[in-house]
Amino acid sequence: MTMTNESIQRLRVFLIESPIKMARLQGVGNVKGSVKRVLVELTSTSGIVGWGEAAPWEVFTGTAEGAFAAIDTYLRPLVIGANIRSIRATTLAMDTALVGHGEAKLAIETAMFDILGKSCGLSIADLLGGRVRDSIPLSFSIADPDFDADMERMRAMVPAGNRIFKVKTGVKSHAEDMAHLEAMRNEFGNSIDLRLDYNQALAPFGAISILRDVDQFRPTFIEQPVPRNCLAAMASFADALDTPILADESCFDARDLMEIIRLGAADAISVKLMKAGGILKAQGIMAIADTVHIPAYGGTLWEGGIALAAGTQFIAATPGMSLGCEFYMPHHVLTEDVLEERIPNRDGAVIVPTGPGLGISVTEASLRGNARILAER
Repeated sequence: MTMTNESIQRLRVFLIESPIKMARLQGVGNVKGSVKRVLVELTSTSGIVGWGEAAPWEVFTGTAEGAFAAIDTYLRPLVIGANIRSIRATTLAMDTALVGHGEAKLAIETAMFDILGKSCGLSIADLLGGRVRDSIPLSFSIADPDFDADMERMRAMVPAGNRIFKVKTGVKSHAEDMAHLEAMRNEFGNSIDLRLDYNQALAPFGAISILRDVDQFRPTFIEQPVPRNCLAAMASFADALDTPILADESCFDARDLMEIIRLGAADAISVKLMKAGGILKAQGIMAIADTVHIPAYGGTLWEGGIALAAGTQFIAATPGMSLGCEFYMPHHVLTEDVLEERIPNRDGAVIVPTGPGLGISVTEASLRGNARILAER
């Protein structure tokens, strides 16, 4: 089968809203009620359909409405007529035509990878060089304003094989954080992999005493304790503490990572496709991280199953993405998702789909039956 002249014939974009089961209390940007996302459907000249998703967060990267407009107005003319094999050329053209809006560009890139994979019977992980893992340890975030509700969830999740729990710290008082961490360690002991995420909540001045306090609970890492531009403080924590420091908001792109390495500001990084702005860009970040043996964690914003399928395929093919993933939204937070069938979670891990492209199925019925469509074009 030749694909030389196979190109993108149609683009549809949807702004959707999905209800969530629980409030999420973060260091920056609390969420409750619902989340908005943008879905892209591309169709090739032979009728192969590919899906992509943009899930910006207004306090982190941008807005869903902005991503919708970027795709509909600015990226659409570049995509229609693009050869399905010209993914990198299309990403370069999008960067030339539009500054920022990495999530919108990722949605296009993902849908093109999905079509290419389906056209040749290969998963996206195969297209990226082949998988190095078939499952990814799943991290669940302890972020409910009602800590007792999270403890009840853990009592159900731990016996089911879930081991990694990341606590959103710095939102409540330090005394409350300490009490909650103590309660978790007392009940579950070393059977859980405990991680902490301050989401930039601490001021650099005085932060070290707080971090030394929580260090006693032996977390696997402490994520982004201070604002993203406070790299000197991050470096001082990495030097002073036994617990590794992980950079999230401080590490959006390859240039950020190079500065982190220069300053010794982190021991590990969180790689999010929404933050990186593309699968190919995320590969570039990990090429640098691998060179200096900095491991990475698959973080998340408020993505649904399409975007997390892309993240799963990326992690499956990327050796350095070795600290697990936070892809719990479709199973634990969204009340519904647009996939015909959710990606399996088993024994505390996300199972990497083996089908072509993203390895998922989205239909008109599953889209319209499981999301509130606010706009479509």
